[in-house]
Amino acid sequence: MSLFSKIKSAIGGRKKEKPKKAEPKPKKEKRQKPEAAKTVIKSTPAPVKPAPKKRISADAYRILREPHISEKATYLSDENKYIFKVFKNANKIEIKNAVSSLYGVRVKDVKTINIKSKSRKMRNVSGHKPGYKKAIVILEEGQKIEILPH
Repeated sequence: MSLFSKIKSAIGGRKKEKPKKAEPKPKKEKRQKPEAAKTVIKSTPAPVKPAPKKRISADAYRILREPHISEKATYLSDENKYIFKVFKNANKIEIKNAVSSLYGVRVKDVKTINIKSKSRKMRNVSGHKPGYKKAIVILEEGQKIEILPH
């Protein structure tokens, strides 16, 4: 026995009692519906909204430069994704409004990519390819843009 415990027992130190834990309440069982009362809810597709009318705004030509035509862009057009070159200061909302007003389609989403300028060297002359901003416009189902006439 240590000196401290002898002094403590001589003084008559009390041991602190731990509070009793409350017993957990029993969980209530959920009532189950009888098998005959279960109903199946069928989801009906939401009505398709018509495309907005074609109203070409003057700002559309200040935002969209040209459609980006490449092999990958033609494959993405099968998935309702169209690629445009846009001006550097254009944001996603402006691009969405410009495409919907210019082509009369409903735009679901817009993704933007900044392509950096690249240096090129041809023989002894060095130069650079200018950078640009590219936008991938995703249309809603049933919408289509005819960029290149067949």
